[in-house]
Amino acid sequence: MKFLFDRNSQLISMELIPSGSGRSYRATIGETSVDVEILQAKDGKLDLLLDGKRVTAYVSSDNAKRWVTVEGQTVVLTRSSAARKSGGAHRQAAGVLTAPMPGQVRVVNVNEGDSVKKGQTLLLLEAMKMEIRVQAPRDGIVKKLSVKPGQTVEREQLLIEIEEG
Repeated sequence: MKFLFDRNSQLISMELIPSGSGRSYRATIGETSVDVEILQAKDGKLDLLLDGKRVTAYVSSDNAKRWVTVEGQTVVLTRSSAARKSGGAHRQAAGVLTAPMPGQVRVVNVNEGDSVKKGQTLLLLEAMKMEIRVQAPRDGIVKKLSVKPGQTVEREQLLIEIEEG
């Protein structure tokens, strides 16, 4: 998931990528990356491990923004404009395919370096007992495959990158 956050009226980009279990992530803010593990989450309070250091974060939100306070510092997170466009459809047109909703990868039909045709089913996701076919938005070559069968994905998580070929 990608976010923009406002810090002293400056917009900063943050990417949160699941790693390992469903409670572990890699957060990248600018050039800095940290490992994040959610130890407990309840009623807007998160107990986290940030690169092994235990911290408590408090989160509140509305439909458009989230306020996160960690060690007395508050940031306001908003979804980036690319992430807000119908499940990543804007990004799909550019050859970057993202998960339309949380789910589990059931089948991957391609490998990095494979040629693909527009409309070809690249992988199958299962979400809420539905099968979702992720199809190539254009002809091209699979540049990056970011998932494998059995992996759980979050909404807007990168699945596949396709480059013109």
